[in-house]
Amino acid sequence: MFQILTLALLISLLVTSVNGQEKPRGVAYDGRSLIVNGNRELFFSGSIHYTRSPPEMWPEIIRKAKEGGINVIQTYVFWNIHEPVQGQFNFEGNFDIVKFIKEIAEQGLYVTLRIGPYIEAEWSSGGFPYWLREIKNITFRSYNEPFVYHMKKYSEMVIDLMKKEKLFAPQGGPIILAQIENEYNNVQAAYKDNGKKYIEWAANMAVGLYDGVPWIMCKQKEAPPSVINTCNGRHCADTFAGPNGLNKPTLWTENWTAQYRTFGDPPSQRSAEDLAFSVARFFAKNGTLTNYYMYHGGTNFGRSSSSFVTTRYYDEAPLDEFGLMRDPKWSHLRDLHRALRLSRRALLWGNPTVQKINQDLEITVYENTGEHMCAAFLTNNHTTQPSNITFRGANYYLPEKSVSILADCKTVVYNTQTVVSQHNSRNFVPSEKAKNLKWEMYQEKVPTVNELALKNREPLELYSLTKDKSDYAWYSTSINVNRHDLPMRSDILTVLQVASMGHALAAFVNGQYIGFGHGNNIDKSFVFRQPIVLKRGVNDITLLGELVGYPNSGAYMEKRFAGPRAVTIQGLMAGTLDITLNVWGHEVGVSGEKEQVFTEEGAKKVKWTPVTATPPGPVTWYKTYFDAPEGTDPVALKMDKMQKGMLWVNGKSLGRYWVSFLSPLGQPTQSEYHVPRAFLKPSNNLLVVFEETGGHPEKIEIVTVNRDTICSMITEYHPPNVKNFESSGSKFCPVVEDLKAGAHLTCPDDNVIEKVEFASYGDPDGACGNFTMGTCTSQNSIKVAEKYCLGKHTCTIPIERVTFDEPNKDPCPNIFKTLAVQVKCVVPKKN
Repeated sequence: MFQILTLALLISLLVTSVNGQEKPRGVAYDGRSLIVNGNRELFFSGSIHYTRSPPEMWPEIIRKAKEGGINVIQTYVFWNIHEPVQGQFNFEGNFDIVKFIKEIAEQGLYVTLRIGPYIEAEWSSGGFPYWLREIKNITFRSYNEPFVYHMKKYSEMVIDLMKKEKLFAPQGGPIILAQIENEYNNVQAAYKDNGKKYIEWAANMAVGLYDGVPWIMCKQKEAPPSVINTCNGRHCADTFAGPNGLNKPTLWTENWTAQYRTFGDPPSQRSAEDLAFSVARFFAKNGTLTNYYMYHGGTNFGRSSSSFVTTRYYDEAPLDEFGLMRDPKWSHLRDLHRALRLSRRALLWGNPTVQKINQDLEITVYENTGEHMCAAFLTNNHTTQPSNITFRGANYYLPEKSVSILADCKTVVYNTQTVVSQHNSRNFVPSEKAKNLKWEMYQEKVPTVNELALKNREPLELYSLTKDKSDYAWYSTSINVNRHDLPMRSDILTVLQVASMGHALAAFVNGQYIGFGHGNNIDKSFVFRQPIVLKRGVNDITLLGELVGYPNSGAYMEKRFAGPRAVTIQGLMAGTLDITLNVWGHEVGVSGEKEQVFTEEGAKKVKWTPVTATPPGPVTWYKTYFDAPEGTDPVALKMDKMQKGMLWVNGKSLGRYWVSFLSPLGQPTQSEYHVPRAFLKPSNNLLVVFEETGGHPEKIEIVTVNRDTICSMITEYHPPNVKNFESSGSKFCPVVEDLKAGAHLTCPDDNVIEKVEFASYGDPDGACGNFTMGTCTSQNSIKVAEKYCLGKHTCTIPIERVTFDEPNKDPCPNIFKTLAVQVKCVVPKKN
């Protein structure tokens, strides 16, 4: 039945062109692949979110993705930024999704639109607007009448907008796939029967709203027949059971390029080799679409990130937070995409066969002998041992945990473990134009209970108190003590204890700061305990409750809580005093937010004073002015001497910073914070910092960011670069006569190589930016590298022993040689 429906869809998508020829238009699919405008294709997709970079960056980011072999851009649609107030919509600035999609189309790429409306995405509330939480009797992501009403209403608005702008493929637009819901299997059991009903309803609702492109559900094992279930993970070739229908293609919606970070985490790592291995395996096992999540992560501006998630998002992606190419991840994947495209005809129209040689070695062949199509994948699954494999009379060397792609079943055009592309290293360079900053400060007044209008017997829950208008809320109460209440001994102090449901708090007694406490992403609750000095008479106990984003995952998100829940004073002569039910005053936000002191107009509303040699510490605002840094490289703030707070440039929020939350390595999870050049004027830029607990603003540095340190590290047995081959029809051939491996280096932009910083032909070790000499090296290594590369934008150093040493002068003739080269690129000097 489904085959008939698919065929009918294909026929319905055929339209007649002016010259009378049939011209297919639209998207269909079968068990092998998506079929776009009548054509099968291999799809290499990258997640890029329009909300996480300014529009001025979109064209360049998309261009670099396309150069990396990407032909599909995947993005979520973010409900809470488009409808922050019920019935009031915002599609401006970096929320202009239509402009973003049209830019993608302009560059000739397709789009996967993940409508959600639940998106997770390490985004505040998983994309749900706060007002949805206050709808009476609502249960998120369940077959619940209030929720399905608002979900359908929003989904319909998005679909209608896309149709109005003619952005779906049948209309000539770039959108070829749409997603409803997101990883629902993770929570479905919690909703019991209403979970199953909900997912069926969601699928029918989506297809009912628009059936011109296929709908997908990721990580939904029992997806309804009308949608395609897809895989999320790191190794979907081996973890995905496959689609739950013979006529559904095998698609991978999230191939995690590393992992997002929360404050307190160590760095996230995933090698280019492991990513390439996972993709090659997936395409060898019937896959035809993989999506890198993220291809460019960008920045969580404002208060947009979910609980404890850093401002920098998926910086380990092929394009880093600043939009710079992270090599070798970007270039190694680019080469992989080319290798798979060289195998395209066989993969899409050949018949697959699999030969298991042993538990680690495997040969997969896609072949159509009548059409002269053949491509092979030679796989070594062993994680530590290389191997040799014989295929069709030839012997092939396979490094550990690698896949070799033979685009013609003869020639190795790519191996996932042997990186022939270049590497690079990121540099943060202090700006000369934006230094010697002159800082001024304005300190918040710590309020007392009598100064706070909103009273309640106990502290109010923090999410519902702030209503996503601020990260902050003041709580204050007072107690009256006499001399008989206080400890008799001078070496004993009373202790303030606050049991909090999260996320953080700063505590004050009689206006004096006494300390800071916080939870973490795993356990958001914490207990704050600090000794305090009480005076005879009335004492003010004031807390600044702090949020670090709303939760974004799990069941019953609408029922999460945060903020102080039990407050006691221990060590009084009469014992522990519970002041939880003591009547508390509340106020949402801090005064600097309300006055908008981070804007030019707001800054005039308060009195600023010069920063003293000893900054005043907590709840203090700092401001300065700076000129835009020299050049065109991205800009960042180095904040490693501050602690926790928020940043603004020219009134635009750069997000939360938290450098005092150290990882297990003893280092901040994030020290540099992106300042998009689109936010800057040539001069007199206003930088405002709200520091919650203390810090040294005079140590803040404005830096530029580059990847002008480029490297290569290849061996004598590396295959030649895949760009040396091409395929046309049934013909596969090299495009150069000499297919020897070489070290290929290309500077970013129009820069040229100014200096060879390291070169060793022998047995060097290390990584780009941190190479070390081994036990043997050619004395001519630097000289050879300089001969081929100095003053050039791009160069190739041949990997030939005679290039470096005369045969009788080779210092280590009996080892396999490796060449490691590191050069510095600079902007060429004008004549």
